[in-house]
Amino acid sequence: MKNTILAIALAAAVSAAGCVGFEHTTTTTGPSAGGVNALMGTWASASVVPSPSSCTDFKWNATDQSSTSASGSFSATCPNDMKVTGTASGALSGSSVTWSATGNTTAPGQGPCTFALGGTAELGVDSIRVPYSGKVCEIPVSGVEVLKRK
Repeated sequence: MKNTILAIALAAAVSAAGCVGFEHTTTTTGPSAGGVNALMGTWASASVVPSPSSCTDFKWNATDQSSTSASGSFSATCPNDMKVTGTASGALSGSSVTWSATGNTTAPGQGPCTFALGGTAELGVDSIRVPYSGKVCEIPVSGVEVLKRK
């Protein structure tokens, strides 16, 4: 009888041990885990209150890709109601994106001119933090914009 009770207790202990102690989880810290596909799609500004010397209403529609980069159309609104439109490209390295944008501007009462912006962006889980600097119609601009996937 002692052996039967011992056998039952041992079987119960082995069964219970198989139910505890093992858990496997995977954590993704940002879109970089998806490679360059993390950049594809339409991204737009999440900020609503710009500073006077910054651009706002950023939009990037990444449509072309390679193994480590993406490019597509870009637009924003800069000081003096200058509308900028052109192309932007970004090279992905881990959770950083080195990017640049160039194109033309239009503004009320002003002829067309060019712009060039760039910086190193940081990928988040569902956003891209975009520090930038450059010139719009030879006027220096800089700031930080946060883009969310649309």
